[in-house]
Amino acid sequence: MPSGAVSPRGPIDVERIEAPVTFKAYMMCAFAAFGGIFFGYDSGYISGVMGMAYFKHEFAGLPYPGPDASPQEIASFHIPSSKQSLIVSILSAGTFFGSLMAGDLADLFGRRTTIIAGCSLLSVGVVLQVASTAYNLLVAGRLIAGLGVGFVSAIIILYMSEIAPKKVRGMIVSGYQFCITVGILLASCVVYATQNMDNSASYRIPIAIQWVWALILALGLAFLPESPRYFVKRGNLPKARKSLARLRGQPEDSDYIEEELTEIVANHEYEMKIIGYDVGYIRSWLNCFTGSIRDPGSNLRRTLLGVSAQMMQQWTGINFIFYFGTVFFQNLGSIQNPFLISLITTLVNVLSTPISLWTIERFGRRPLLIWGAVGMIVCQFIIAIAGTIDGNNPSTVRAEIAFICLYIFFFASTWGPGCWVVVGEHFSLPMRSRGVAMSVSSNWFWNCIIAVITPYMVDKDQGNLGAKVFFVWGGLCCFCLLWAYFLVYETKGLSLEQVDLLLQETTPRKSSHWKPTTTFTSEMATKDYNSSGVQMENIDVEKLKN
Repeated sequence: MPSGAVSPRGPIDVERIEAPVTFKAYMMCAFAAFGGIFFGYDSGYISGVMGMAYFKHEFAGLPYPGPDASPQEIASFHIPSSKQSLIVSILSAGTFFGSLMAGDLADLFGRRTTIIAGCSLLSVGVVLQVASTAYNLLVAGRLIAGLGVGFVSAIIILYMSEIAPKKVRGMIVSGYQFCITVGILLASCVVYATQNMDNSASYRIPIAIQWVWALILALGLAFLPESPRYFVKRGNLPKARKSLARLRGQPEDSDYIEEELTEIVANHEYEMKIIGYDVGYIRSWLNCFTGSIRDPGSNLRRTLLGVSAQMMQQWTGINFIFYFGTVFFQNLGSIQNPFLISLITTLVNVLSTPISLWTIERFGRRPLLIWGAVGMIVCQFIIAIAGTIDGNNPSTVRAEIAFICLYIFFFASTWGPGCWVVVGEHFSLPMRSRGVAMSVSSNWFWNCIIAVITPYMVDKDQGNLGAKVFFVWGGLCCFCLLWAYFLVYETKGLSLEQVDLLLQETTPRKSSHWKPTTTFTSEMATKDYNSSGVQMENIDVEKLKN
């Protein structure tokens, strides 16, 4: 087996550079995925709330039909498209700016601290929303909550990718998407339980429960170690060693800890030698766009890959179902309980996602994204064609719902987790926090765009596309298929430092056959060690504190 790296205890096998995964270490990494519930619940409750009769009465000034009103009576009056658009999209707008700011904060104060700050911001937003009885205060609360969600959604992926062992990194990051689906399901359950209350508790209870998830996440993270890669970036090698030892469940002087920490430091030193040690704030952002788009290992290409990954995930149209699904099902006409249908779609989402926990490590990232796109395209065009030909037939409506569930299955088992894994793996350490932040902000930018335009596309008094909107999502999924085939690398089973080498040495379509033949440790000629941490010949540790 190829080797070449040198440690004080002999050659480092490039295929064995980390400790076995203990149950404690696994659970510490997996807890971070709980942030997905925080994200998913916040995204999931608004669809049902906007379909509630009392919410429409309170915030749109419409007559309250009473708790015993039929679905048809409730659907006969609705919040204007402009207000629907702003209520949904303002959270995404806040999240866009929050995720951009989070990258710098994560480098300055740490990954955990930034996530906990996001939980605090969301709590403020929740208080404003619960207290609101008027449209403006509700919108302000969702904007502030969006900033908090931006902090969490950007940095939780960064944190998980940096602390997870390479053997289960894809599984753990996929677990984040699974928690998102659980959050959406919990939101649907709460909304379903409160929909018929004839007072403000009907919408205040679903909104207030967000705070519970923020509290659990913040308290749990307070007891977890900071990312060792953050400490390496700040030049604090003793803390990096201690953090890595806790995460791997190994003694600090273990061979595994020595070797993995050495490789992390060597990778960071290699990158810093390329971009320079004295990097200012502006230049550190510009560094994300250096190099040629034709160079697979360039920072520009990595940034475009991460940003486009999140854009494509939104182009699948999945948030149309979870943001506007209840209203859409109400408009189909022949459905007696649209809230129940929304609950079923979220249940399909939850049950489908765990499949990816195994398949993403068994088959890899690239095949999942390619075949997932194919499945979504087929389902979306069937829904659109059926709805166009005979959309008023109850049998056709039932068939549409069945294919919507199948479409959600393909998304949840492939693109849902796959895009988060791609974003978490493809950036080098000096640019990782900003690269991930920009990628997640892309998710929220397109999330916001879709939230703004969708009511105008499907509402009966606007575009009135109805099921024809799936022609749009199906067409966009064709671009998703091309993107996955031509741009996505296969990175399963590699450490983050090995992914860095992969991007420099091969192309997406050949990446599944690539094997590491060296390490950054050997490239940087590791020589000397002492009890205070890793020391390298010709490396000034103080220079790492950029």
